[in-house]
Amino acid sequence: MSKQSFADLGVSNAVVNSLRERGIEAPFPIQRQVIEDILEGDDVLVQSPTGSGKTLAFGVPLVDLVQAEDPRPSALILAPTRELASQIVDEMEAICHARALSIAAVYGGVGLQQQARRAARAHIIVACPGRLEDQLQRGAFSLKNVRYLVLDEADRMLDMGFKPAVDRIVRQVDDSRQTLFFSATLEGAAGKLANAYTIDPKTRVNKPSPEKQGKIEHRFIHVSHEAKLETLVGELENPDRGRTLVFVRTKHGADRLVKKLGKRSRQVRAVAMHGNKSQNQRQRALADFEDGRVDTLVATDVAARGIDVADVTHVINFDMPEDQDTFVHRVGRTGRAGADGNGISFVQADQTREFGKIARSLGLHKEWEASGGPVSIHSESHPKKHSRSSSRQGNRSKGQGGNRKRQQNRSRRRNER
Repeated sequence: MSKQSFADLGVSNAVVNSLRERGIEAPFPIQRQVIEDILEGDDVLVQSPTGSGKTLAFGVPLVDLVQAEDPRPSALILAPTRELASQIVDEMEAICHARALSIAAVYGGVGLQQQARRAARAHIIVACPGRLEDQLQRGAFSLKNVRYLVLDEADRMLDMGFKPAVDRIVRQVDDSRQTLFFSATLEGAAGKLANAYTIDPKTRVNKPSPEKQGKIEHRFIHVSHEAKLETLVGELENPDRGRTLVFVRTKHGADRLVKKLGKRSRQVRAVAMHGNKSQNQRQRALADFEDGRVDTLVATDVAARGIDVADVTHVINFDMPEDQDTFVHRVGRTGRAGADGNGISFVQADQTREFGKIARSLGLHKEWEASGGPVSIHSESHPKKHSRSSSRQGNRSKGQGGNRKRQQNRSRRRNER
C-alpha cells in the first residue's frame, strides 16, 4: 500500500507529471485514503490534522473532476483564514495550470473589484466566508454552477463564528453538488455540520502512525507579569531553539511585544502578524518567517489559524490560551512531520488554576507538577536547562454519464430526507 502511486489512484497523467516536477512522487496516507472516493463522486468526511497533506487530498481529484470547458466557477473551497486560503491557492496553482484551469482567492484585505474580476473568471474559488458573502451580495459572480464544494478546517470556521455565513453560502450551491468536508474533529458541532451538508458520505480518519509523530516537550513556567519579557528573551536567546511561534492575546499586544524584543535583544528577529495587518503585510511576515529572515513570529490566535509552516521548533504561550482547544491548536504548530518540538507556557499566579485544569485534562500531569508553584510578584524565572526530550482520469469519459446518474440519485436522496 505504501508504494501506491498517484496514477494507481486514478489521477490523470497531467496532474501526476505536475506533481513529479515538484518532487512529489508518492501520496501521503490521507491522499491514499480519499482520492479514489472523490474521483468516484462520493461525498467524504475526513478527519485529519493540519500538515497531513490534506490540501492535495482534495486538490488533486478536484482538479481532475473540473473540466476546462465547464461553466465558472465550478468548484468552491471554503477556508477560515486568509493565510490558509492563500496557501491552498499556492499549493494547487501548478496542478490547475496542468489541466488548463484557473484558481483564485477571495478574502479580505485586498481590493474588491480586481478580486471580483479574477474570481468570476476562475474555475475554482478559494474563499473566506465573510469576503465571499460581500462579493456575492455585490453580484460579482454567483455559485449556481458550483458542482464541487470543499470545507477545509471546518471546525476552525465554527470556532471563529462563521457558521451562519457558511449556512447561507451552502444554500446557494446546488443540492446535487459533491461535498468534501475536512476537519480536525468530526465530533460535536463539526459532526452535526458535516451530516447536514453531506449525503451518504465516506468517512475517513487519518491519524499519523506513532513513528511519524514527533515528541513535544511541554514546560510550564510560573512567572510574574513583570518578569514575562525577560523570561521570553531568555527562551528566545537559547542557541538550541529554531523557528518559534509566540502567541499573544491581542493585536496591540503583538505589535508592542515585537517592539520590546527589538529593543531588548540583538539576537532575536521578530515580526508580528494579526488581523489589523494588511494582507500584503501578513503575507510578507509569513514569507519572512518561512524563509528564515525572521526567526520569531508573534501572532494572535485568529491570525495563526491555518498557518502551516514547517520546522517550527518552539511554540511559546506568552499569553494564556482561552481554552483547551486553543492550547492544543497553538502547540500543534510544532512537533510535526516526525520532528520533535517544544511547547512552553507562561503561567501567572492568577492563571494557575485554569492552566492546571488544561494540563491535567491533556495528560500533562508530570509536566505540570514539575513546574512547581506560582512565583511572588517580584520573582523572575530564567530556565537554565533546555532539554530536547520533553483517477481515475482514464475513467473520466465513463464518469460523465455516471455523474448524471449520481446527481439524480443525490437529488432523490435529498428529497427523501
